Amino acid sequence: MNKLYVGNLSPSVTVEDLKQLFGARKLPEPEQILLKSGYAFVDFPDQNSAIKAIETLSGKVELHGKVIEVDYSVPKKLRSRKIQIRNIPPHLQWEVSCLSGKLCVCVCVCVCVCVCVLNTDTETAVVNVTYATKEEAKVAIEKLSGQQFDDCSFNVSYIMDMDAAPPAQSPRIRRGGRSPRDQGPSQPGPSGSFGVPRQKQHDLPLRILVPTQFVGAIIGKGGLTIKNVTKQTQSKVDIHRKENAGAAEKAITIHSTPEGCSAACCMIQEIMEKEASETKTTEEFPLKILAHNSLIGRLIGKDGRNLKRIEEETGTKITISSLKDLTIYNPERTITVKGSPEAISKAEVLIMKKLREAYENDIAALNAPEQEVVYLFIPTQAVGALIGKKGQHIKELAHFAGASIKIAPAESPDVTERMVIITGTPEAQFKAQGRIFGKLKEENFFSAKEEVKLETHIKVPSTAAGRVIGKGGKTVTELQNFTCAEVIVPRDQTPDENDEVFVKIIGHFYANQTAQRRIREIIQQVKQQEQKHQQGAAVSQHHSK
Repeated sequence: MNKLYVGNLSPSVTVEDLKQLFGARKLPEPEQILLKSGYAFVDFPDQNSAIKAIETLSGKVELHGKVIEVDYSVPKKLRSRKIQIRNIPPHLQWEVSCLSGKLCVCVCVCVCVCVCVLNTDTETAVVNVTYATKEEAKVAIEKLSGQQFDDCSFNVSYIMDMDAAPPAQSPRIRRGGRSPRDQGPSQPGPSGSFGVPRQKQHDLPLRILVPTQFVGAIIGKGGLTIKNVTKQTQSKVDIHRKENAGAAEKAITIHSTPEGCSAACCMIQEIMEKEASETKTTEEFPLKILAHNSLIGRLIGKDGRNLKRIEEETGTKITISSLKDLTIYNPERTITVKGSPEAISKAEVLIMKKLREAYENDIAALNAPEQEVVYLFIPTQAVGALIGKKGQHIKELAHFAGASIKIAPAESPDVTERMVIITGTPEAQFKAQGRIFGKLKEENFFSAKEEVKLETHIKVPSTAAGRVIGKGGKTVTELQNFTCAEVIVPRDQTPDENDEVFVKIIGHFYANQTAQRRIREIIQQVKQQEQKHQQGAAVSQHHSK
């Protein structure tokens, strides 16, 4: 979070005064300054700048005769379980239990601890902590603020906890004790909504396009026709008749089970065919399905195999609208299906099955925590201490971190290092690796004044290796300067069967963690770009079939 609160301002302070103050302290120019009476909100371009502003300005600078206060701008309703601890000695090997014992703060119940950044300006670490309850977070702030540790005074503040946002309020009960859903039969809404409510929050509705001249026939006199459709198919139908005035086609959204959506779609097609025969309109009625562009690539399949299979199984001709038709306001593509009514009906079922699978996978991916694999190398003589008696310590560590922790067999009897394979979410990785670094220090495998520096390996797609290095090595150099870790991307590596190569990271705990996170961000950016490219390439072969 980069938005800061600047308080205790004199009424005479102007926006220009604040800009000059930030410039004098060598802070980047804020993206936005909102000045109020006695305080201001300031948006910095990145979190490093925000942290630097807090540490260099708050309580230390006088402006127009008043010492200003600077802290994160966090609404009270979101001041919940998350705090940020700054100005931590860089050599401190962070362990929750260690901090608890030395500072007498009940942090052993925290549910996650994660590195924010390594502050290279002050050579101190910054850590975010999430507690089980907001009461524990409040106690931690009270007890940790200003605490001295190795000549460093902790700075502690709340950070935004989006999980603490209040849940959406349920609809108010009207006078008489009846809720909106008790108000009798369904009525069409502003856009023409009929039928029963949506059954599931994450159901993918069926969206189709119909010629505007048939909208009246689909609704029927007094809405009787569409009410009959919704009743027979147990669906909710939204006819967007007021959108896109003058357009040749209107969108219809159908919410129901897959079977209900298909049945409602068939009935709407039949209504249009009947209306056309009565008005002696001689035209075909292809089915036009609307689908978000992000789903289209998986509908088409590699080399168009999925679409070809559907066409062969149903005897239909399927085309997809061009990418050029997309706009920021219209991310949907039109899937046009031509054939007999029976063939079109079969194709609709198969098309929507593929789209629903892709949609459900996307929802699952959003909800499921990302699993990462890190290969951490420890001294061979430390293996016993890490495992513990009868494996007790490594089991407790895995349980605490919520990660899978395995020690790979030694490649030869005289190896000096052993590989620890850690699999888990980013949060689990932080907790597991932090405990391992701390254990090695605690068991005196490193001297009292020596930092625990370990080597970790992470796999990156071979296509992303160049991005990690950057042009002329610029990116990897910046990465090393920012994280204080040594980052090595071997140029002569042969990619494995998954087309991945290893990146080596050497450094103390904070440096290692920050480097891992930055490299993961680069990997994610490359994957997103590749996915967009693949979708565009796949569709270009089929939109003009």
